[in-house]
Order: sequence, then structure tokens, then C-alpha cells
Amino acid sequence: MTTSPGQLLETYEQQGFLSGVPVLTDGELREATLAFAQLEKEFGENYTQYSLHNIHLQYPWVMGLTKHPRILQVLKAILGPDIILLDSRFICKYPADTTPADQLPYVAWHQDMRYWGIAGGPVLSVWLALDDSLKENGALQVIPGSHSCGMFPHRQAMRPGNMLTVNQEIPAELLQTDRAVLCPLFAGQMSIHDGLLVHASDANTSRKRRCGFVMRYVPTRAYPTEDPDRPRRFHATLVVCGTDQFKHFSQQTQ
Repeated sequence: MTTSPGQLLETYEQQGFLSGVPVLTDGELREATLAFAQLEKEFGENYTQYSLHNIHLQYPWVMGLTKHPRILQVLKAILGPDIILLDSRFICKYPADTTPADQLPYVAWHQDMRYWGIAGGPVLSVWLALDDSLKENGALQVIPGSHSCGMFPHRQAMRPGNMLTVNQEIPAELLQTDRAVLCPLFAGQMSIHDGLLVHASDANTSRKRRCGFVMRYVPTRAYPTEDPDRPRRFHATLVVCGTDQFKHFSQQTQ
């Protein structure tokens, strides 16, 4: 990686995201793709679309992705030396079939921090692409700088097909969607965004799958907050870098 840690941090702090960061070698990508194909064969596409949650605890090859040295190199530039993995999930948008276009799976405009219940430090989301992620198969879109605007109101999504678990969205009239930019990725690259960055992704209207591995990281100083209306449990936390002197996540392992 030729960009210095200082340059990465400056860009990230200004824009709220990084995109097109190389991670996997050709050999590593081939191994990960073949391993994921076995999961598709075992569980079926309906399940692997969104339900492969925190399987880094079960599969060593997935655990290896969460600690990949090229990922950690960038994370340390942004979060510092002591880092916890909060959560992981594979997300796939499969090729369009006979489903009407206005009902295909998509992700509405939202902020990750709306769902995570974390304070004391930022939440950083990584999308590691196993497939090319392009406009036609529903690549990530972000609104640069929106992470500096605080938390936006969210409501129940009006359009069917929203992949967000709680089916929420930020009303479009509150956003400058004309400023949105696409974050295309080649397979093996990653994008990173801040937990307050407003982002979304359109439906896959192509004949190509869009599969990625999403990982959420926090500095060890961060801690979970209590919300009686929406209890949160972090059962799969993991110290991936440095040491944790705070012990805010009781389930974590080294």
C-alpha cells in the first residue's frame, strides 16, 4: 500500500469513507470464493443472502479474513493500535430473476450507528468484495462528509425489499442525494466507512452476483449502551489487534 497512514486518516476523516483499497491476492481471493461456494451449496442461496452471521467463530478461513494484515494496516491508521471486531456477516445480492424490479432486495439510506448501540468510540464498517461490486449489481453508494452531520431521523421504509433487518430508512427529503457517489470495487478490494456515514445500495438488476463480507470494528475504548426498547448483545466480539485494557465486551476472545 503506497498511501501513508497519515494520508489515509486525513481522507477518511474528511470524507467518512475509503474505497478501492486492495486486500486479497489472487490466490487468497480464489480460496475465499471456493470456500464461500461450499457454504452456498450447504445452506442454499436464500440463507446465504443475509443469514451467514458471525460465522468467523466457526470457520477458520472466515476468521482469517477478519484479521487480514492488509485490513488491519488500514484499521490501525484510523482506529489506533487496539481494535475489537464487533460483528461479521456475508451479504449477497443474487442475480435478478422474475421478481419485479421494484421488489428486488436493496438497502435503503441509513447510518450504521442507528442500529449498533455503541458509544465511546467510532464504529468502522468494512465491505470486503468477493465479487466485483458495480453499479449494475448494486454497489455501495455514500454521501461524502455526511458522517459529520450527526444522527439523522430514521423511519420505516416505504418501498418493499429493504434488506435492513429493522426495515428503516432516512427520508430522502432530509438528504442531499445528488451528492451521492458510487463506490465500485473489484473482487478482493475493500471499502471502509464510518458508522455515521449515510449510505445505501440499489438492487442487483444484472446477471452477476454481488457478494461481500461485512466486518464492524471499534477501538477498545468503545462500549455498548443500554436500550430497553432494543436490547443488543455482542456475542462474537474478538480482539483482532493490540490489547484490551477496558474489557467492555464480556464475550470477546483473543
